[in-house]
Amino acid sequence: MDDLTTIDTIIDSISPRYTALSDAAWDEPELRWQEFTAVENQIAVAEEEGFTITRDVAAIPTAFMAQKGHGDPIIAVLGEYDGLAELSQASGIAERIPDPANLSGNGQGCGHHLLGAGSLLAASAIARYLEENSIAGTVRYYGCPAEEAAAGKSFMVKSGAFDDVDAALTWHPNNAMTSTQWLSLAYCQAYFRFRGTAAHAGVSPELGRSALDALELFNVGVNFLREHMADSSRIHYAIVDGGGNSPNVVQPRAAAYYVIRARTVSEMRDLYERVCQVAEGAAIMTGTKVSVEFDGGSSEILPNDVLEAALHRNVEKLGGVSFDEVDQESARRFTLTIPQKDLAETRKRLGMSRFNDSSLFAGVPPVPTREARPLVHGSTDVGDVSWVTPTVQLTGSNWAIGTPIHSWQSVAQGKLPAAHKGMIYAAKAIAATALDLYTDPQLLKSARHEFETVVADTPYDCPIPDDVVAPPARAARITTDPVT
Repeated sequence: MDDLTTIDTIIDSISPRYTALSDAAWDEPELRWQEFTAVENQIAVAEEEGFTITRDVAAIPTAFMAQKGHGDPIIAVLGEYDGLAELSQASGIAERIPDPANLSGNGQGCGHHLLGAGSLLAASAIARYLEENSIAGTVRYYGCPAEEAAAGKSFMVKSGAFDDVDAALTWHPNNAMTSTQWLSLAYCQAYFRFRGTAAHAGVSPELGRSALDALELFNVGVNFLREHMADSSRIHYAIVDGGGNSPNVVQPRAAAYYVIRARTVSEMRDLYERVCQVAEGAAIMTGTKVSVEFDGGSSEILPNDVLEAALHRNVEKLGGVSFDEVDQESARRFTLTIPQKDLAETRKRLGMSRFNDSSLFAGVPPVPTREARPLVHGSTDVGDVSWVTPTVQLTGSNWAIGTPIHSWQSVAQGKLPAAHKGMIYAAKAIAATALDLYTDPQLLKSARHEFETVVADTPYDCPIPDDVVAPPARAARITTDPVT
């Protein structure tokens, strides 16, 4: 029995526990920095597997490490578990119907319930293999919060949590598998809070200074800025405080939460400063004040060709995900909810014939190349990990082809058998690749040589200012500091 077959057997034997773990996180989706139930559930499983737990990594209550084994190398597996607001959705229903049992309104629209459970499954299988075969090495699972906002891994990296890691592996659910790392944008998130002066809007408007006017001018100014930034950059926002519900009161406060993205941390930082200048201008125009709270950020992804090639070899050995006709028929209902033009474009990108009516991608992706590496205009805090240790990421096949992430369709499919099969497959692929790193010192040496060559010319540029801590630690600091 070869190594991959052994890993395959181990994962199949223990996967039901991890499928249930993913379903529990789907049933009770928790938002950024509040993933307490998911963390306790994951820690309970990890402790049963004999892992040693380190809590409160980077002073974040929902960040932890689970470690097992001994000696070098130390290989990390990254997991997530946070959900998204306003995405409650009934499971398996191919129309927009919120889950009646979900009182939070949140939903697992990015598949992090699968990501966390699948990564912990991989780590558990690796630990069992090392122990059963008396192989030196340490596997370390990182439970990482708040990928969807302010970037938990970035704060963990900043705290030094990954400084001794030799390589890291992870995966992310999606509608089609690829072992080619997508490029991502660096980003930051910040609150812009305007303060004005309240007054009677009809009787004495001259005495008021409207924070809402300032916020609206700020947003308009940023819209004009869009014409003068790189095509790949992105700026978007949510109004989190409109100043109240009384139009006859000049609004004394208003606030927006901004996301600013660019190709590199340096470009992002420059664009962020320009946005801050627009905010200052809006405050001057309206006689108000503005304060800016930098909330968090992440770096762009640094791919590693050596690790990608190793991952792809295991993907080829495993073959595609074994979806059956029941899976395909279930997925087919969801493809009907997706604009058919978008679906056709996705099929074309995947190299699927127009005569292939499969609704789930069960194939093996092509050999990864730098030229095939697309830029997605989203961001991930995996980026920061990739700048401190060689990192590789598999994109899974878990939903119907064309399913957009952060959508009710992705939530609805998150507990279906196809989602679980894609999760188990991803666990096998990254566990097998980790095993290659333990048993082939030259592979790890080559991956680190590639990584060190790049960072020697372009060192890691942490996107988070020195004085900024993770939001939970920030809140604790505010609570405990004396009032002055």
